[in-house]
Amino acid sequence: QVLRKSLQGGIALSTGSFLVYEAHKLISGLAEVHASFKVEEVIEQADYLYGSGETEKLYQVLVQHKNSDDAELLWRLARASRDLAQLSSTSAEEKRKLAYEAFEYAKKALEKNESNFAAHKWYGICLSDVGDFEGIKVKIGNAIIIKEHFQRAIELNPKDATTIHLIGIWCYSFADMPWYQRKIAATLFATPPTSTFQEALRYFHMAEEADPNFYSKNLLFLGKTYLKLNNKKLALLWLTKAKEYPAHTEEDKQVRSSEVD
Repeated sequence: QVLRKSLQGGIALSTGSFLVYEAHKLISGLAEVHASFKVEEVIEQADYLYGSGETEKLYQVLVQHKNSDDAELLWRLARASRDLAQLSSTSAEEKRKLAYEAFEYAKKALEKNESNFAAHKWYGICLSDVGDFEGIKVKIGNAIIIKEHFQRAIELNPKDATTIHLIGIWCYSFADMPWYQRKIAATLFATPPTSTFQEALRYFHMAEEADPNFYSKNLLFLGKTYLKLNNKKLALLWLTKAKEYPAHTEEDKQVRSSEVD
């Protein structure tokens, strides 16, 4: 009888422990679902603000979640930080701070999900931005790493026109590199990276094919590249398109007012 009571007590205790355990699992699961929904809501709000050109408001919304482990949220925060740095109203000191901040968010996004194409894209962009503050030697030294991340982004998402455009910019920059920068590159690499205007042009057209009229700067660089190749007729065509592009962002405004050599 004592044994029976002990067993019954043990079963009751086990049942109680099991119920507590199941309740804990249920609560944890609900918390995870709630957190998931919360991240999705933040991302949805962020995408709306980005599409509306609300740069400052977007940054304020996302920076509240800077400790998140969600790569989708983190790369958006990197983009928002960079966009805020690009505003003409942002001070030089704040631009520098935001550039490094953006790089850290992009780096964390990549650490959290190496298979996220946008994390690779924004890591490359932000690494390039940081190079603007580190000096030309560092910027050139990072060039191959930057291109590798852009290429990885395209592998993960071949239809992303912006990343294709960025490789075009990379090619254009190396094709247009002044002699003193080429000398720096020669000291940094056994085989310095090189490119041509023809290669840049190919990427700009590929970007346009992936998403026609997606970006004023791609139109501008199509025109600039054709100028470098002495095709003034096609240069005029694309530069006119760039000038006529609706100015949704500050960058669009800069493209419309830019002077082409």
